Amino acid sequence: MKPLIGAEMHVINVGVASFAAAVAHAGAKATQVEWAPPGHGDRAAATAIAQLMRHPTVEAANQRAFDAYAAAQPVLEGIGVARETLPGMGERTILHAGPPIEWVRMCGPMQGAIVGACLLEGWAPDADAAKRLAASGELHFAPCHHHDAVGPMAGIISPSMPVWIVRNTAGGNRAFSNLNEGLGKVLRFGANSDEVLTRLRWMRDTLAPTLAAALKMLGSVELKPLMAQALHMGDEVHNRNAAASGLLLKRLAPALARSGAPTADIAAALEFIATNDHFFLNFSMAACKAMLDAARGVAGASMVTAMCRNGVEFGIRTSGTGDAWFTAPAPVVDGLYFPGYSKADAAGDLGDSAITETAGVGGFAMAAAPAIVKFVGGTPDDAIANTLAMRHITLGRNGAFTLPALNFAGTPAGIDARKVVDTGILPVINTGIAHRDAGVGQIGAGVTHAPMACFRQAVWALARSLER
Repeated sequence: MKPLIGAEMHVINVGVASFAAAVAHAGAKATQVEWAPPGHGDRAAATAIAQLMRHPTVEAANQRAFDAYAAAQPVLEGIGVARETLPGMGERTILHAGPPIEWVRMCGPMQGAIVGACLLEGWAPDADAAKRLAASGELHFAPCHHHDAVGPMAGIISPSMPVWIVRNTAGGNRAFSNLNEGLGKVLRFGANSDEVLTRLRWMRDTLAPTLAAALKMLGSVELKPLMAQALHMGDEVHNRNAAASGLLLKRLAPALARSGAPTADIAAALEFIATNDHFFLNFSMAACKAMLDAARGVAGASMVTAMCRNGVEFGIRTSGTGDAWFTAPAPVVDGLYFPGYSKADAAGDLGDSAITETAGVGGFAMAAAPAIVKFVGGTPDDAIANTLAMRHITLGRNGAFTLPALNFAGTPAGIDARKVVDTGILPVINTGIAHRDAGVGQIGAGVTHAPMACFRQAVWALARSLER
């Protein structure tokens, strides 16, 4: 013992940081190791993790799910009408972002957007009548995810709206998204004025047919290579789509010119896309949905296949637990707010666009987009740190989406619910912030994280399924 007592001490402290501070104060060296119990101290979650970690069935299932995701090849096939294109879409159905929710519980922006959809469809003569209709029980509300679709912010898709059709050529599954309206007063933030409805009618009656004619000339568009190129140009294809929108416009413009559509309609379509840097977002979301749906339904897999929010609840799905949702209260984002607004004005986190993070881009690829921090806050070093942290909770890397800032390493991908609960590291999401009142619009942006409670529920459910 004498040599040990007389030797210079270097203490490794795990857990409570004040113990290391006391050692350092006494003059010895101390290294602090950050650690917390699995699932933020939840005993049932820790028991589930003990069952699931290195479980041969789970490991094999995750490999199958991840391989299907990585092999997916999302291709833009065309534009359809929601009622004719989306599986199970009824004439009185309105789809929304996030997990299931009833009208009375919906946040302001989602209710406002549904009012706008009712007016667009001609189901009500004015906003008050639309609210009464929505509350009457005569309409069917369902998550976009239940119909193989995704939508940003409120995510509203009504029967007559045009939708992008994306097919995974490697697996045959399809995914859908609505068309992006641009910024300002838009339906996805709950605005439903005449200006908003006029734009939506033009998008339905003029823009969609014009772009359909262009796609007929162009043929299908492979989205994965386009997204990969945009990552090399400073996008992360969630909140920054300037490069991707420009690349898509470059593909569409010659086809539009040869399409035979009226010249005025072509000019209007080109101007609309050119002035909307978020135009590609809905393509990115549908592509990510198609990739992740390829990994759905693998018994025993703990890979996350969806993350989304409806402004009230945050929900996730995992491959091995079927169509079940695991939910927790949606966080209010503590981000950068526009002048005159604060966190007190914000709705809860909202939208299906976290499908991008689920697929390994968006917040998981922030290292590719250092300029995004001017929008969501932080520094370029923070953007890189966010990407690096996600390596600890994912099954692998997506070699198709490489990051120049990290020596062209693939993005971390395939969120493993087990690893989230075990490490306490939560999936990062960069997001826009909607005002809690309908129609005010975007009031800021920031970085948030998925709630731990969702992942605890998921691992409990998966552990129970393996006991049967």
